[in-house]
Amino acid sequence: MGIADFVRDLFNPDLAFLPKALLMAVMASVVCGVIGCHVVLRGMAFIGDAVAHAVFPGVAVAFVLQGSLVIGGAVAGVITAVLVAVFSQNRRVKEDAVIGVFFVAAFALGIVIISRAPGYAGSLQQFLFGSITGIPDRDLVTVAVTGVVLLSLTFLLHRQFVAVSLDREMARATGLAVFALDLVLYVLVTLAVVISLQTIGNILVLALLITPAATARLLTDRLGVMMLLAPLIGATGAVVGLYVSWTWDWPVGGTIVLVLTAMFLVAWTAAPRHGLLARRRVATPDVHPRAPALAEGAE
Repeated sequence: MGIADFVRDLFNPDLAFLPKALLMAVMASVVCGVIGCHVVLRGMAFIGDAVAHAVFPGVAVAFVLQGSLVIGGAVAGVITAVLVAVFSQNRRVKEDAVIGVFFVAAFALGIVIISRAPGYAGSLQQFLFGSITGIPDRDLVTVAVTGVVLLSLTFLLHRQFVAVSLDREMARATGLAVFALDLVLYVLVTLAVVISLQTIGNILVLALLITPAATARLLTDRLGVMMLLAPLIGATGAVVGLYVSWTWDWPVGGTIVLVLTAMFLVAWTAAPRHGLLARRRVATPDVHPRAPALAEGAE
């Protein structure tokens, strides 16, 4: 299928789900791209993965009650994030251990809940791998409003997040509420994951949060530029992934992730300053072929 045919399908009234799928994928990619920059800078990739498990019981309850999956997942994720933040204050058990306990327990609870619903096997597959072509209009509006709120909070607290990422003890000494900032960031990550669930599902959602930000990290040394590149990379991956999946009848979520991974590999190899090729050029600087002769002449 050519690009012109894909664009024509976007405006086909009989394929009304396609532009909604594209809009949902782009919105989720932009939000995850911005918030993912802080996740990558703080080395919180495990938290992003765990949050995807934590939202599952809320999504399961919402499915059973035929409510909004976004709202259900958000409630469950926020509650779990608060529990992790509180229990992590006991330094006898490290934060990653607390995360592992609560988020896996939440996922297990979700499996038990969804198993009580009729036809749960197919529903479970949708939750795990996404169902972007069946997004209701109310979820589209919810994601749009939630995305604006998340981006606004992220930019409002940008300096504080960066300060905590660079040096937690120094940030605490300067009077910043480190615990509160951690809690807010957990909640932001949770909500970003929730609005991405229907795009690529529980299993693959970490890619939308991490891969665009990691790719942008390879392309620039400036955080501001990174936070502009990451959502652009994510949105591009979403559009290209949806086009490829629609053309070749591939799963949407998996295709988007593969496209984003390909973009990361290109950046890892060919980034101007931090790519593999650039590092090799620095490691083996060019020597002018006449340099030895010139040196002898100087003597």
